[in-house]
Amino acid sequence: MYKTQIEAAKQGIITPQMEVVAKKENMDVEILRDRIARGTVVIPANRNHKSLSPEGIGEGLKTKINVNLGISGDCHDYEEEFKKVRMSIDYGAEAIMDLSNYGKTHTFRQELIDMSPAMIGTVPMYDAVGYLEKDLKSIEAKDFLRVVEAHAKTGVDFVTIHAGINRKTIDTFKQTKRLTNIVSRGGSLLFAWMEMTGNENPFYEYFDELCDILHEYDVTISLGDAMRPGSNHDSTDASQITELIELGILTKRAWEKNVQVMIEGPGHMVLNEIKANMEIEKRLCHGAPFYVLGPIVTDIAPGYDHITSAIGGAIAATYGADFLCYVTPAEHLRLPDVDDVKEGIIASKIAAHAADMAKGIPHARDIDNKMSDARRRLDWDEMFDLAIDGEKARKYFESKPPQDRHTCSMCGKMCAMRTTNYILEGKDVSLLSSSEK
Repeated sequence: MYKTQIEAAKQGIITPQMEVVAKKENMDVEILRDRIARGTVVIPANRNHKSLSPEGIGEGLKTKINVNLGISGDCHDYEEEFKKVRMSIDYGAEAIMDLSNYGKTHTFRQELIDMSPAMIGTVPMYDAVGYLEKDLKSIEAKDFLRVVEAHAKTGVDFVTIHAGINRKTIDTFKQTKRLTNIVSRGGSLLFAWMEMTGNENPFYEYFDELCDILHEYDVTISLGDAMRPGSNHDSTDASQITELIELGILTKRAWEKNVQVMIEGPGHMVLNEIKANMEIEKRLCHGAPFYVLGPIVTDIAPGYDHITSAIGGAIAATYGADFLCYVTPAEHLRLPDVDDVKEGIIASKIAAHAADMAKGIPHARDIDNKMSDARRRLDWDEMFDLAIDGEKARKYFESKPPQDRHTCSMCGKMCAMRTTNYILEGKDVSLLSSSEK
């Protein structure tokens, strides 16, 4: 008998979820099972998430993307958040993280799990104050585990747990100093709790008990990067690397408990450091799948951070990241609206797909080849069908329609495709209209 995907894989058992993922990835299911057993692939699939369409994350698989959303104190329009959910699913996001920290978080989360085929993730730390109805300083260490268990029972597929910010990590942080200090919301709350109470991080101190809860429901632990850099200045510093070493140790402990593991990473990072960071994570964390937020490659583009993130995400995924967390144009500024969410999803999907082609994921180029063929034939409808955002592409094309539909309004009859097609078909190329001759 087994309770988790990694437990089944170690026993040589092919689960229904493995069958689904292998088919989606065009992969031999036995190869997939072996990678799950070794921990280099995860299938986050809580047994209570009945509407889930399973996805794999990790070695040799397509790069997946995650969408963050949720209710906050300043913006708590539940219907607006569900519009974002539906859009995320329509545009093919494989995961949605509910980061709600205000109001009826349980109700929102339960409805989300009931209707979503995408994986659902949460950060239980965000929910602790509201769920326990205690101020941060008053929360007891094992109270935090109660929140995790509540999320697990609901059907959450993966949880971000900042277990690597322990006393050792904090000592490093205090000694080396940073320009932007701690920018992880969950990490900063744990840092505050530890400093106010004088206690060790409860998720680190009671890590085995935490794993027992996750094992019961097959919840994948996403070991959070509390010390991720919040500026290019702080990237690849001692605090970040100290925490990553701790996460590597915790990875093996979780695997021993038959709990699936992902590792979370930066953050803000200069372009030339990204490749090395991917390699360091894979080395220190024993090949566990890497889930990155961005990385954001410059700090001066508020309003355009979906672009800075897509640049970093494409490079990160090319060199080893397996899972990209989207970033919207509203990053650092406000809660994203529906349009922001769409822009963030598209940018992240472009980055993921570009990386999949670069790292040779089987069949990743197929759709690009179909698009190129449609462009050669000037078949606009087929191009719109193949585009990541065909609706936007069609809107642009039709906003300034050409006289000849076999061209666009930029090139007109000087369209290179049209010219070449005509010559290869044995036709003459005429650029003047009949009235101009």
